[in-house]
Amino acid sequence: MKRINCRRCQYYFVTWEASQPHGCKAYGFKSKQLPSQVVFSSSGTPCSLFQEKPKAK
Repeated sequence: MKRINCRRCQYYFVTWEASQPHGCKAYGFKSKQLPSQVVFSSSGTPCSLFQEKPKAK
């Protein structure tokens, strides 16, 4: 399985909460782990909502 890098996804965001520093706007949650790891561990399938961020010009 190819590892998904959430930091390159348009739905990823960093929170101000030290206990839950990573968030996913697509799934609507915050966690201590990267969202793609949480999705994989809970569903057994890789994140299907990953969308690459547009390239900066």
